[in-house]
Amino acid sequence: MLRLVTGDVAPYRPMALPVRARDLHVTLGGARILQGVDLDVRDGEMVALLGANGSGKSTLVKALLSVVPVSRGTVTLFGADVADRRHVPWRRVGYVPQRVGAASGTPATALEVVASGLLDNRRLRPPRGWREPAMSALDEVGLADRAHETVSVFSGGQQQRVLIARALVRRPDLLVLDEPLTGIDRDSQESLAATLTGLRERGTSVLTVLHELGSLAGLLERAVVLRHGRVVHDGAPPPAAAGHCGPEHEHHHAHEDVPVDPHNPELRLGLS
Repeated sequence: MLRLVTGDVAPYRPMALPVRARDLHVTLGGARILQGVDLDVRDGEMVALLGANGSGKSTLVKALLSVVPVSRGTVTLFGADVADRRHVPWRRVGYVPQRVGAASGTPATALEVVASGLLDNRRLRPPRGWREPAMSALDEVGLADRAHETVSVFSGGQQQRVLIARALVRRPDLLVLDEPLTGIDRDSQESLAATLTGLRERGTSVLTVLHELGSLAGLLERAVVLRHGRVVHDGAPPPAAAGHCGPEHEHHHAHEDVPVDPHNPELRLGLS
């Protein structure tokens, strides 16, 4: 006989998406940057965020991560509204901002930079046993053999790989990268592709801002294209994305190296 069991069975609740944005608007300095953006990133999904310079790509990821304020709309990460940062599971999020280098930074080894990803506002030193996860993260980006070298002697691409390792040291469930291919050499691009392949195999969700797919073309099965702050495409990467993402080139700015600073608020956004 089939019996209906009640009382001690928890109701079914669907898994919260890593990223969910609805009707997202951002206005900065009186200018409307994002206008009514909807975006979902599902578990294990690798999504490219494409668009011409000035289309709002970087502003969108910063709004998703509560680095810039939202004028209207909602953003949740793993079901938690970013409007209340205290309840967001930041330890599940890794973030690499645009083109951060180490050319003029305080001397630090690659291992020290990666280990700083284990710090938070309550911990001034990495936790016990920090060396193993830090070395593992460097190995993921192909730089374990240079762990004890100062990052100031690394190329721009190698510095970028160190910061990707810093974002990976906590083994996040969501990795967000802002223009990771900008200004890096082919070897570093191929290393990044290999790293993302490994993340896909272990089910990590990835959202990456790109101007063109480049060496990542074979990895990213979905693209969200922005134009003038609005989503104009959400689906398979358009053919043009293999090269430049569109004919528009608005407000082009060169990326400059800035110091690798463990206290950089963008690098530390997930550590509060």
